[in-house]
Amino acid sequence: MKTAIITGASSGLGREFVRQIQAQFPDIGCYWLIARRTDRLQALAEQLPGISVKTISLDLTSGAAFTELEALLGQEQPQVSLLINCAGCGILGDFIEGKLDEQLRMVDLNIRALTAVTRLVLPYIAQGGRIINISSIASFVPNARMSVYSASKAYVSFLSRGLYEELKPRGITVTAVCPGPMATEFLSVGRISGNSKTFDRLPYCDPVKVVRGALRASKARRAVYTPRGFYKFYRVLSGLVPHAILVHAAKT
Repeated sequence: MKTAIITGASSGLGREFVRQIQAQFPDIGCYWLIARRTDRLQALAEQLPGISVKTISLDLTSGAAFTELEALLGQEQPQVSLLINCAGCGILGDFIEGKLDEQLRMVDLNIRALTAVTRLVLPYIAQGGRIINISSIASFVPNARMSVYSASKAYVSFLSRGLYEELKPRGITVTAVCPGPMATEFLSVGRISGNSKTFDRLPYCDPVKVVRGALRASKARRAVYTPRGFYKFYRVLSGLVPHAILVHAAKT
């Protein structure tokens, strides 16, 4: 049975991806939902009639999680058609004042976990399969006061673009999704709401539309998807104007 694996599935974009996969990929009959909060995963699974759901409670900042996932993959031998790396976090604040454990958590979740999950799942993705990696508009230009986060998302975008070319012979597509701010718990958990004039001024993206567009972009085998004309223009601008000029405007 064709399988989709979604990390960060218990909230925000991850949960929305789970809800919309069937509309774009009705041939996928099994979902593996990965997140820390088991109760949320089980509640989400109950909303998916007709889908075989495996809820997997893992803390992807722990190396033990990768050992457990590797063993599960080896045991189940899933036929993966779609991998969605949605787990991630971001904290607002000056680097020198930030807590080290929070900064390292961003690195562990946004970079290390995404890399590990992709590498572990890739042998089980058949020709024609797809990978969606959630990046950000923060990957376009370094963001002061979110320096670690923007650097981690630059990694996600660069890795996705490299793998897009590398996996072409296997018929596997990698799509980097680069949305702007959205009204999800990401903003409150990252202490962003009410603490950034930049975020307050930016046009917000609708999570439902972002996920719909991302799935369509993946289906069309596009390498990058950026919602809203404003952010598409910003992506183009970031490739034309030196970052030394844009970095001040991008300060959060």
